[in-house]
Amino acid sequence: MSNTASLRRTDVRTRPAISMRAAAIVLATLILSVLLISFRPYQPASGVEGEGGDLINQLGFGGLGGLAILSVLMLARPRTIAAMASPLWLVMLGFVVLSSRVSPDPQAALRAVIFTMIGMICVVSVLCLPRDGDGFSMTLTVSATLVLILSYAGLILVPDLATHGFDALEPQNSYLWRGVFSHKNVAAPVMAAFFFAGIYLMRRRWFVSGALIAVAALVFVTQTGSKTSTALVPLVALMVVLPGVFGLRPLAAAGVFAAQISFFCFTIGTVLFPPFARIVENLVSDPTFTGRSSIWRFALEKLAERPWTGYGFESFWSTPTVLQAANPYYLDWDVRGIVHGHNGYLDIAVTMGIPALTCAIIVIILMPLIDYVRCRRNRENVLLADFFMMILTFSTLNAFLESFFFRRVDPVWLMLVLAIFGLRMTARITLSPREK
Repeated sequence: MSNTASLRRTDVRTRPAISMRAAAIVLATLILSVLLISFRPYQPASGVEGEGGDLINQLGFGGLGGLAILSVLMLARPRTIAAMASPLWLVMLGFVVLSSRVSPDPQAALRAVIFTMIGMICVVSVLCLPRDGDGFSMTLTVSATLVLILSYAGLILVPDLATHGFDALEPQNSYLWRGVFSHKNVAAPVMAAFFFAGIYLMRRRWFVSGALIAVAALVFVTQTGSKTSTALVPLVALMVVLPGVFGLRPLAAAGVFAAQISFFCFTIGTVLFPPFARIVENLVSDPTFTGRSSIWRFALEKLAERPWTGYGFESFWSTPTVLQAANPYYLDWDVRGIVHGHNGYLDIAVTMGIPALTCAIIVIILMPLIDYVRCRRNRENVLLADFFMMILTFSTLNAFLESFFFRRVDPVWLMLVLAIFGLRMTARITLSPREK
């Protein structure tokens, strides 16, 4: 009788822990899925990627932010929450807030800043809630599966909404896949992250789910028409995973940093330094990167007028500063109708100033690379750090041709935040395969 009573008492004590773990995984999965799918999937293409002014999305993401905060306070471990704290990120967010005060419309800019912070809080909650490797794997598996099923189902059920349909504004994008996302340039990076998630799951011996997610995501990437993403996905996977297999993790970090410098030199560097421009002209058929060089040249000229403060958060492109500018007849393109600079780093500089760009490079590139090298050497941490490193590498390289940094609840930006703070976590918290 005494043994039976003891077993019953043990079972009663373990039930709350099991239910809390399950609740944490469910909430993390819900938050991540909603962040990626949004409250209004399959929206007609508007020509503006990642449009953030929808009232339903605004109310929904406000509520999601509240749920994320409550979930973390109730279910997350205090040491995990503490591991996410970063003084330099507070400085970076200070730049973001200050840039809203420089904006011609401070109230609108501050609203955009608030939604950017809500998105970041939600992402950090996704990292804080699961307590072990299985928890993270379950969250990734369910969220990726939901997004993939909805995106593929949309191609059959609502093909004009799950693709770009006939796109009068950007005819080159007609009928390219975008799934539940607002634009193919959002869909491709998120699907690339799912491919990396599939690799992570297979390395954890979740072979079936990992393989299905990886294959489905890779096929989707190829159908978005994004040549950059299609080329980067296998390259990034090899750059991160291969050195790690041979125990050369610092080499992987050094290789990623070298790739980032190379991308700078041979993208926006072609506008700043003529020798790089001549090299690119000899190597590629379109040295303007489909007109991006004109956009960059125009933005750099404007940046020279306000290098310290920039023009304010979300207060350059699509504002009178650009729309009412004199016709830049000396450029190949009339850039006055462009929605962003097609270079995330340049957009930080032109909206927040060069000091903010310097801080952003530290928190988005340098600190995560250091965290990757400092990752705790148990298997769960190493595998999860490799997954986050693949997302970070892909995103920071892609940002030389696209713009998504600090962009409200843009799924591409949020996946990068997941990688940045995920690497911070793997360097400070020891994970187990499953909580006992």
